[in-house]
Amino acid sequence: MIPMNEKLILYLRDYCGYCTMVQDVISELEVDVEERNIWENDTWQNELIASQGSPTVPVLCRITAEGEIQWLPESDRIIRYLIQTYD
Repeated sequence: MIPMNEKLILYLRDYCGYCTMVQDVISELEVDVEERNIWENDTWQNELIASQGSPTVPVLCRITAEGEIQWLPESDRIIRYLIQTYD
């Protein structure tokens, strides 16, 4: 079942092969995901560091309809979540 009213935000950066793998799956599944390139915006990088303790990407942020925030790091975990949830 697809989560209703879930907002997805992908934190990524340029020249990141793992980020590209996640973006490819997002594109294939046609999932609506906001992308935040941490090299283009210091605020986004600071959000990532505050939540994860480092600027390592990719990280998927899930915001549920109830406002719960869940952070999902690592491309394999993100891809597995996307396929299980949206395929």
